[in-house]
Amino acid sequence: MPVRSVPGTASVAAAQDGKLFAPSAERNIDPLCDLLADIAPETGSALEIASGTGQHVVAYARRLPGLIWQPTEVDAARRASIDAYVAEAGLDNLRPAAELDATAPGWAATVGPVDFIILSNLLHLITEEDAKTLIREAARALAPAGRIAIYGPFMRAGELTSEGDQRFHASLTDHDPQIGYKDDFDTIDWLQEAGLDLAEVIEMPANNLALVAQKPDF
Repeated sequence: MPVRSVPGTASVAAAQDGKLFAPSAERNIDPLCDLLADIAPETGSALEIASGTGQHVVAYARRLPGLIWQPTEVDAARRASIDAYVAEAGLDNLRPAAELDATAPGWAATVGPVDFIILSNLLHLITEEDAKTLIREAARALAPAGRIAIYGPFMRAGELTSEGDQRFHASLTDHDPQIGYKDDFDTIDWLQEAGLDLAEVIEMPANNLALVAQKPDF
């Protein structure tokens, strides 16, 4: 995806011992691991889109050892951080980071089919068209009966439902009018237009949502 600068209100990773560390990523590791334990398959292949610092994917691989985890990231510095976490963890089910522009048409042909895809805290940082492309390609990358989970902050039926969300969305759109919170109903429409069935909408801590969709088994 095009590397877009994000405003100062967005989480900024700080260098630490050869790795990058994002406090916000650390805070939501446990809720995300609990979510994945409930919705992800027990075995198969798993792809994380935009793995960021690498903190999440290491935790996922520990919590769900039956899945083979492939982290991805467009940014070279973050891929280096992911690889540092992967090397430190020493897990058999965790691969080094792969370069992936998830907003580029055609990437599904290079990675699929996979049984599970997780994307967290990205849609509000990319444009609507990029989000649609990402979802279409993710749907193509899924194996039959595969699932995708999209986690993050959303508008709810066109409304920003907390003061914190209103401030954050405003800071994003002030910085770049093409980005900002996506609507939950719109995102569900994009998933369904991509050929996926909505499986669950799960309320998460800090007024976030997890949208879970599944590819038909045929």
